[in-house]
Amino acid sequence: MSYLIDTNILIYFFNGSLAEESRKRVTEMMKQAFHVSIISKMEFLGFDRFSVEERQKAGMFLSNARVLGLEDAIVDRVIQMKQEKKIKLPDAVIAATAIHHDLTIVTRNSKDFKGLELSVYNPFPE
Repeated sequence: MSYLIDTNILIYFFNGSLAEESRKRVTEMMKQAFHVSIISKMEFLGFDRFSVEERQKAGMFLSNARVLGLEDAIVDRVIQMKQEKKIKLPDAVIAATAIHHDLTIVTRNSKDFKGLELSVYNPFPE
């Protein structure tokens, strides 16, 4: 199984905010295949709470990821999702990217992807 790491998990991981067990699990996922959507790259590197130094380190951290861009098939699926569901554009891009590449989304915000035909993993204990 391969994973698409959502922006919130990138931030929690980078800031050391994940509980030890969750951090271990996410680390293993990233070792298998560290995928992020282009939208997560923009959101993560644009995170307004990063200092200049943190933003530089964040860029180096993200350089280890395979950033998945917007192909026509993903764009078409985003359009379809936007027409059929109440979903924010960034979430639709992430969801369509995961579906297109057959990836499980790793996110704390699993409710953002509710009702979509995709696999979601929340590393935070419920």
